[in-house]
Formats: sequence, C-alpha cells, structure tokens
Amino acid sequence: MPYPPPSRIPSGPRRRTLLASAAGATLLAGCSAGADSGDDGPSARTTARARAARHSRGLLARYDAVLAAHPALADRLRPLRAQVAAHAAAFEDGTTPTPTPAASRSSAAPAPVPAAEKDALAQLSAAERGLADRRAKDLLEVPGEPARLLASVAAAGAAHAYLLTEGAR
Repeated sequence: MPYPPPSRIPSGPRRRTLLASAAGATLLAGCSAGADSGDDGPSARTTARARAARHSRGLLARYDAVLAAHPALADRLRPLRAQVAAHAAAFEDGTTPTPTPAASRSSAAPAPVPAAEKDALAQLSAAERGLADRRAKDLLEVPGEPARLLASVAAAGAAHAYLLTEGAR
C-alpha cells in the first residue's frame, strides 16, 4: 500500500536542489577560474600563499606563547600546533620566503597570554576562528589550487577553534 501524500507541500527549493545547484556553481567557478586567470593568476596565487604563510606563522607564534606560559596545556595543544606548522609549510611550499625576519617577528608577536588557562585557550580559539574566517573570504579571490588549500586550512582552523573551546567540556 503506498504512503499517503503529505498534507502540506513544503515551500521553497528542496534540499537536493540546493545541494545540486551549490555543487554546480562550485564546479563552474572552478572551471572558469582557470580560464580567466591569465597573467594575474600566478601573482595572485603567490601573494595569497605568502600572506597565508605569514598568518600561519603568526598563529604558530601564538601557540608557542601559550605553551610557554602554560606548559600544562602541552598535551592538548601540541597536535594542533603541529597542524598549524604543517599549514604554514604547505603555504610556503614553492614560494620564496620574504627576507625580513625582524619585521615578521615584530608583526607576528602575539598578544600577551592571559594568566588563566581557560582565558588563554579562549584567546587562542578566537585567533583560530578569526583566521579561518579571513581565509574563507580570501579563497574567493584566489583561483585554482591555492583556493582549495585555503578552504581546507580554513576548515581545519574552524575545527581547531571548536576543539579549543567546546572540546574541553
């Protein structure tokens, strides 16, 4: 015996329609980004990768500062710090590092670490979340593989932010 039809017809597009259109738009944007990249593609890619590497190094400095101030958090933060270091290395791969170590150290100087571990974790989580949001916006301006890398690292940063706050509960 067939099921009776629903008493009410849902308004708006169905979930499958939304997913299919989002997937199609993503594929279309990915295809058109390669064709339109032209002369400014490599410079935009290089600039985006260098900026992302610099941001990852700054986040790595924050992790180091929290670890120095709160050694008891080492077991919890060490895996996340290792992933941030891997992200920085992935962004630096194939690019030439900028020869300004003094300037990068001063710009990457993290904010003072709070005395309470909970506050330090909240500050680190906010830094991860802010950087993930910035990367999610930046990936719209970068074509091809750097956009995929930015998206992946932004997702990882959002997961780190979750683990730093909600994972403690």
